[in-house]
Amino acid sequence: MALVSVSIGPAPPLQAKTNKYKIALCQLQVTPDKDGNIAHARARIEAAATAGAKLVVLPEIWNCPYAMETLPSYAEDIDGGGSPSVSMLSEVAAARKITVVGGSIPERSSGQLFNTCCVIGPGGEIKAKHRKLHLFGIDIPGDITFRESDTFTAGQELTVVDTDVGRIGIGICHDIRFPELAMLYRSRGAHLMCYPSAFNMSTGKLLWDLMQKSRAVDNQLFVATCSPARDTNSHSEYMIWGHSSLIGPFGEVLAAAGHEEATIIGEIDLSLIEAVREHLPLETQSRGDLYRLVDVQREYAS
Repeated sequence: MALVSVSIGPAPPLQAKTNKYKIALCQLQVTPDKDGNIAHARARIEAAATAGAKLVVLPEIWNCPYAMETLPSYAEDIDGGGSPSVSMLSEVAAARKITVVGGSIPERSSGQLFNTCCVIGPGGEIKAKHRKLHLFGIDIPGDITFRESDTFTAGQELTVVDTDVGRIGIGICHDIRFPELAMLYRSRGAHLMCYPSAFNMSTGKLLWDLMQKSRAVDNQLFVATCSPARDTNSHSEYMIWGHSSLIGPFGEVLAAAGHEEATIIGEIDLSLIEAVREHLPLETQSRGDLYRLVDVQREYAS
């Protein structure tokens, strides 16, 4: 496969049916009741669509608790059609004629477990499937020890998907920590990066807001994050930070939640991306003669 050198350089033109649209971030309270979580997510998606949202984003691991020891029992076979969670997303997206970035669920495939996000189009079709690329591991003595690689297998493919509301790059939680991924998404023409996430209390307080704004400002595009709500009654060692947000290309906060369950709605204006890039032309200021990023999965254009 050919390697493509990427500098910040000019990205493909933005393409969408509308320059402005509303995006909803559904920060859901998650319980051990999988059927209840699915029904609750459906209700919140429908309410967001009624409020005018054309794109709805769900959290990381929204159909079950984010506990490594129990995740395998909740896993679903997406490719084999044995996924009640994705079936619900397809049904509601088709019924409401909206695009859904379906957060993530534990996916079972070929004996492996993946942390997987499906993007559903307004016809109910699965337009893309992203498996979390970067698996989170942390060991802070006296605070938190957590290792996703004990349970999950890392994905191998970047995900940029064309939708009715434009081109979207998908990452899941820890994927946001790696600026190279966001740079590649920008180079592939994404106007929005969606990161379903479940940051914990330690990294959330220190890094959550910083990571979102950094990815938006570095690449001059929109960033949407969606977390589960914090369960203050939970005895789990992994406590969720929350604070789902929509960030603009200058780092401005367009919508933000606290830690409790909420659906927040903000408006995206794609013309703002072009204006920001015109006023602050990083693509012409970048020193491609000194540094480049290599996109190892992208072949040279014919």
